[in-house]
Amino acid sequence: MIKVAKMFKRHLEGMLKWYEIFIDNAMTEGFNAKIQTIKAGARGFRNFENYHVAILFNCGKLDMQPVV
Repeated sequence: MIKVAKMFKRHLEGMLKWYEIFIDNAMTEGFNAKIQTIKAGARGFRNFENYHVAILFNCGKLDMQPVV
């Protein structure tokens, strides 16, 4: 219990700051999870450029329907 109380005391400023500005890293974690899925599904890319294109394609919310 003492260990938990000390942990809260160390992190109190950050916990209270969240209520002031409402910023967290959930979006970043979501992008990281999506990128890790791309990486695992490909089982390796021939070069970094192909990996980069796959990330941009999947995370960029591109509409692949042609504009008519």
